[in-house]
Parts: sequence; C-alpha cells; structure tokens
Amino acid sequence: MARWCYRHRVVVLALWVTALVGLGAVGGSAGTDYTNVFSAHDTDSKRAADLMEKAFPERSGDTDTVVWKTARGSALDAAVRERIEPALAEIAGMKGVGEVAGPYAPGPGAAAQVSRDGHIAYAQITFTEQANEVSKSLVQDVVDTARGAGRAGLRVELGGQAVARIQEPPAGTAEAVGIAAAAVVLFLAFGSLFAMLLPILTALFAVGTGLLATMLLSHVTAVPEVAPLLGTLIGLGVGIDYALFIVTRHRRGILRGLPPEESAAQALDTSGRAVLFAGGTVCVALAGMLVMNMRFLDGVVIAASLTVVLSVLAAVTLLPALLGVLGPRVLSRRQRRRLAATGPEPEEPTGLAARWAAAVERRPRTVALLAVAVMAALSLPLLALRLGATDQGNHQESSTTRQAYDLLAEGFGPGFNGPLQVVVEKAEPAATEGLVERIRATEGVAHVAPAPPSADGGTAVIQVVPTTSPQSEETDRLIDRLRADVLPRAGVDAHVGGVTAVFKDFAAVTADRLPYFVGTIVALGFLLLLVAFRSLVVPLTAAVMNLVAAAASFGLLVAVFQWGWGAEALGIAKEGPITAFLPVVMLSLLFGLSMDYQVFLVSRMHEEWVHTRDNARAVRVGLAETSRVINCAALIMICVFSAFVLSGDLEGATAGIGLAAAVALDAFVLRTALVPAAMHLLGRANWWLPAWLDRRLPHLAVEPEDAAPPAPEDLEALVAAALGPAVPAPRSGECESPEACAAKGACEAVDPLTARGDLMPYDLYDAYEPYAAEDADRLPGGPGRGAPVVHGFIITPDGEPIHTVTMTLLSKGGRQLDRVSSLADGSYVLAAPAPGVYLLAATAPGYASKARHIMLGSGPLTYDLELVEAVGTGPAQ
Repeated sequence: MARWCYRHRVVVLALWVTALVGLGAVGGSAGTDYTNVFSAHDTDSKRAADLMEKAFPERSGDTDTVVWKTARGSALDAAVRERIEPALAEIAGMKGVGEVAGPYAPGPGAAAQVSRDGHIAYAQITFTEQANEVSKSLVQDVVDTARGAGRAGLRVELGGQAVARIQEPPAGTAEAVGIAAAAVVLFLAFGSLFAMLLPILTALFAVGTGLLATMLLSHVTAVPEVAPLLGTLIGLGVGIDYALFIVTRHRRGILRGLPPEESAAQALDTSGRAVLFAGGTVCVALAGMLVMNMRFLDGVVIAASLTVVLSVLAAVTLLPALLGVLGPRVLSRRQRRRLAATGPEPEEPTGLAARWAAAVERRPRTVALLAVAVMAALSLPLLALRLGATDQGNHQESSTTRQAYDLLAEGFGPGFNGPLQVVVEKAEPAATEGLVERIRATEGVAHVAPAPPSADGGTAVIQVVPTTSPQSEETDRLIDRLRADVLPRAGVDAHVGGVTAVFKDFAAVTADRLPYFVGTIVALGFLLLLVAFRSLVVPLTAAVMNLVAAAASFGLLVAVFQWGWGAEALGIAKEGPITAFLPVVMLSLLFGLSMDYQVFLVSRMHEEWVHTRDNARAVRVGLAETSRVINCAALIMICVFSAFVLSGDLEGATAGIGLAAAVALDAFVLRTALVPAAMHLLGRANWWLPAWLDRRLPHLAVEPEDAAPPAPEDLEALVAAALGPAVPAPRSGECESPEACAAKGACEAVDPLTARGDLMPYDLYDAYEPYAAEDADRLPGGPGRGAPVVHGFIITPDGEPIHTVTMTLLSKGGRQLDRVSSLADGSYVLAAPAPGVYLLAATAPGYASKARHIMLGSGPLTYDLELVEAVGTGPAQ
C-alpha cells in the first residue's frame, strides 16, 4: 500500500482534499448538535430531573442571570430602576428570549431578588433553547444591552452558561499556538522546512476530517460539547507523533543509501506497523470508557477514537504520498550534499543518547531508585484527590461571569450560585409544608423557598440555598444529610436535584466505577503487549509504569488545580475540585499514549533481542536508537497539550496540563530511565514466556520479518552478481582437523553452498571462536564453527590495511544486525543470526564507501574489501 500511495501521490492527495472539503461543506450546512448531559443513570438527581421535566416542561430553556449593584442607595431606587427596567424590557422582546423575571415585577417572589442590604439585585433571563443552541449573536445582544445600563456607581454583570460561551477565546487559538510550538521542535530536529511540514500537514488533515465528522455524528448520537476539544487535543498529539516516527525512519533509510521510494516503503513496513499497533492501543484504551456506562463519555469515545483512526489512516496513506512529492528533499540541503560526497552512512547510536544508554546499563539500581523517588514524590498529592465540578467561580476574575458569580455570593450567600432542588412526588400540601420546615431547620441551609406546584398538583419543588459554595465539601455533606436523614423522616417521596447535586452524583458514580475502568484498560493493554512481544514481564512492566505515570500526573493536577500551587502563573483563576469526568478521559488518553512509547521503545529492544539473545545489548541499543525520537515526540506533545491552557475551557486546560505533565514524566523519567533500568535488572527474564502459552497465542508482528533466504540453487547467482565470480583462494592443502590446520598456520573455511574455498588466518579464527562459543545459543548454525559469520581484511589498492573502517551488516529489510571497527591489521568479524543474503557496508573517513550483497551459509565466509580514497564523488558501488 505504501508503494501504491507513493506512486499515485496525486490521486491520494486529491482524495484527502476532497474528503476534507466535502465534509466541511456538509458540516457547515448541517451545523452541530452537541449536548452536555452529565447526569448518571439510577441516581437521585436523575430521578429529580426526570420529575421536573415531566411536571414543568416550560422550564426547559437555559436560564442566565443579570446582576447589578449600586454604590449608594438601594437597587429599588427610582434612579436605578429607570436604567435597569428598560434594558430588561428590551431583552424580553428579543427573539429567542422566553421570559425575564426581575425584582420590579409585581408578586411575592420579586422581593427575594434583592439582597438584604438592598445594594444588589438580579433578574433571570430564560432562553427558549439550551445554552449550546442559543446563537452567540443573541447572547451578545443581551450582554451589550444589559451592560449598557450601567454607569458610574452602578455595576451590571451577567452570568450563566450561554453568557460563558461568548467569553471563550477565538476558536483555534490553542491549536495554532500548539502547532507553532510543534513546528519549532520539528525544524530543530530535522533541520529541514519540508520535513518539518510533513507531520503537521498529516495531523491537520486527520484532525480536520475528524472534527467535521464529529460535527455530523452529533446529529445522530449524543456528543458532549467538550468532545471536539478533547478530540483535537489527542488528534494533534498522536497525528504529529505518528508521522514523526515514520518520517524519521524514512530519512534514515535515505541516509543509508536507499532510493526514496524504497526508503518510504521500508519506513511504512517498519515504523508504519508500529504506528498501526500504537493507534490500536489508543483506541482500545479509549474504548475502555464504555465500561463506565455513562452516556456523556460515550460521545467522548466516539470523537477521540475517530480522530485517532483518521490520524493512523493519514500516516499510512497521506504521508507516503507527501513523501513521494518531496522525494530526496525530505533531507536538508546539507544532508543531501554530504550523502553525495561521502555516500551512505549507516546509522549509529552515538552522542548523548548512546552515552545515557551506557550509563543506565552501568548503574541500573541507582537510576531506578532516583526515578522511583521522583515519581513517588509527585504522586503523594493524589491521596487528597476530590472529584467534583467547576463552575463560573473558577473563571478569570476579569470576566463578567466571574463578576456576576461574586456579586451573587456577596449579596445572597455563597450557596446561591448552586441551589438545590428538592422535588416531591405526589405531594400533599401539609406534607410539603412539614418538609419545608424540616429542611429550614437543617444545618447548612441558608434559605428555603417552595415554588408553586405543578398544574396537576402532583409535583412540588422546594429550592434550598446552602450556606456554602457549590464546590464546598460542606455542600456535599448537606446533600447526603438531606437524602439520608431529613427526607426519609418527613415520610414523603422526594429527591434532591439541581446542578450541584447532579455533579456530586456524577462524581460519586465515576469514583465507584473507576477501578473497573482502570482494570479493563490495564488488562487489554497487557494482552496486546503479550501478543506483540511474546513476554509476560514486558507487558507487566508496562502496566505498572502506566499506573505510576497516571498517579504522578494526577498528583500534579491536585497540587495545581485543587491546591492552587502555581495556578496564578498558569492563568487559573481559582482552585477547586477536579472535574469528575476528567480522570476517565485522561486515563484513557494517558494509557494509550504511554503504550505508544512503550511499543516504539520495546519493539526496537525486542528486534535486537531476537537477533542477539543478549538482553543487555538489546536494552542498550533499543534505548540509544529510540530515546531521541521518543523525547522529540514527547516534547511536541507537551507543546500541543500545554497550549490548551489558552482554550478558555477549564476542563480543556486541566486535561492539557495533566497530559503534558504525564507525557513529560512518561518519556523523560519512565521510558528513558526507569523502564530500561528495570529491564537491565530483570535480565533475560524480560523475554520469558511459557512454551505452552507461546503455542496458544496468536502471532502479531510489530516489526516485519526479514525476507526468507532464497533457495540454495539461487544463491550462487546472487553471490556472483554482488561479489563477482568466485576466485578460489590459494589452498594450503586438505585439513582434517583444526590442529592440522594450526600446524600449517591457516584454517580452511569452505562455504558449503558456494564451495568458495578461502583461507582464514588461524589467529583470526581463534579470535572468532570464543565469540561464537559465547553466542552459540543464539546462532542457528550452532556453536563454534557452525555460526554464520563474515570476516576478512580491509585494504587499500596498494595492499595496506585500513584500521579506521566501520563495518556494518544489514538485513535485506535494512535493519542493522552487527557493527564493528576494523583492527590495526585491517581485519574484521561480523556475525549474522542465520544463513541468508545480507548487505555488507564499509565506511571510513577519507575513503569512498562500499556496499555489497553477500550470502552467508551455516559457517564462516571470508570477504576482503578494497577501499579507495574519496575524490569528492559518490561512493564506489
């Protein structure tokens, strides 16, 4: 598929552009139909809401508030009334406004809308639709009209869900900042403008189509208003990262001398497989939210999973097409010039990443203890986690919604911003009056106001204003007291509802079901990694690390959002409880992203382990070769997630900060320190799997298998094409045993498949033999002389040895299998995992590089190379 997309790039690009434009046209005409249904099934607040909807259908629209305060006199004074009353009348006449109830209307309830000191009053505006359906132009007209009545000594502010919507920053601000920061990181990593644009374009197409598709889905299923924001959050992160992994592998292939098309195909066949697997793990983690059985979360699953699927689809189809458009320009000009001058450069784990990998190998216990100490310290605040709901008291102090919230709290008490509704079913007047008196005498109640009963007289509503704010723990205790003690003793069928009670019940249900949710996604992740890496310890380690990362990130959230540490620097106005649904959403995203990094890290380790059976080498090489790209990917995600502080949505800001912290800890502490240190300490146990379980598990290859070696009759032709005609080396005679050859000073090594008889100097054979014996258990050829090995000398045309040559043995798929430097006499020895055809590459400073295909049988093969000095042209081939 990668080759098809590469060759038919115009068709692929046209299909993606058509999909994006088509969805945009349909979505623009259809609009959105997002909902915010936080209630949970089988809760007391849900039963209260159902009774209210049935008995009072006329109160279904959103209700916002206009609050005003006079510096002198009373809010009922004629001078104040002359300014406020016409504004309220104008608002009442606007299309889309159902009712305006103010303190100037006749009736017993009007006096209750003025504070005791007379300085503060309010009016309630009821729209004909819910807040997310009210047009922003109407809300803006309401705000402008109301605030236009203010003057010196008269403050007018507005609060409510509809008003809050017009205070949000322009759509796309957070996304633009995140993308700009990601672009800087990508440019520094690649050094190429074109390469930097590839991951960003891929992510934008994926997120764009995902958001437009979510808009359409909102008409056929319940999708919460926060779902597109969370979908964008995860889509930008994984979309850029997935493309980054593939582009990095593609650039490496070109630098190794592969043609651009071959390199793109190989990148998709290697990193592309890992991207498919990683995207699947993210979707599985997101699907774990369905265990919560909450309608609100189902919409989040749909939006986020759809964006992730489209991100993977864009990475494996759109990205190869874009690579085809760029060709070799995916490299910087300097890299292209160096490639032309010095030839292919085999990738080597050098620099800081290699030094860090070696340091972890030398001191795994120290590294592990330091990492555990850091994560434990950050996890401690988790013990104080309290789930709840944010309200307009958490808005910026300069916003009109926050000003209105504070004025209402000042004039009518902090509980006025979150009144409770006690709904009495089949209410008898006498019983209802008795219940009112019981509630009024209850500790924590500031005010009780019974409302007129329903038309049929069967349902009564009692408004209860607590003495404490909606986010206070005392308010939670009041709700529990009413349900457990006051209402049962009154002998009536009553339920406690209202926004505050709804959020409390939602938080309680979330907390009760959270262990099942965590258990589900941990188990699913364990099974996926078990199948992929054929190991029990690797998936178990990943599960533990994911839980550690989650604990530390939520500890940071508690410290910042609940305790207020550093909240002012982040632009967070007021501390409060963590929004109830965020732990579920964040855990899903965090487990999925953590699995991504685990897959990319361990797949390289597993690849090395399969070839060498050396755990220390596998962990060291895997860490050295993947840590740089993992850290770069993590830095991009941190930039994207942190930018959502600018979204104007507190839930989005909380999720952004939490995920940014989690990704930073996961990438920089867990995956590059604790995981490799633990794997060094566990040794070969990392890769243990009972034989009976191995036979029963399905095979799922994250990395492609090497091409099967050709049939023996084809090997001579391949060797002749790559090496030229076989020229038998001078023979010293038949050797019946190593001892006999030792007496002659040479050991004959005959390739059984090509009958190429070459002489290996006996001291080199001795140098090779311990290596073969040490690795006898991992080489299919068996111990000692049966191991597939290539050896020889690197010389100049004058026969002088070259001791600065880096010799690399590569599989036909381009994976590095072994690497050595030639010794002082120019000799080298490279080991292969099995007989077959391989690529032998030689590079040395000042010399033209060489790359040849070689065939290895079950024993050693002698192959000498002659290098010429570089003269500024391409490598000799």
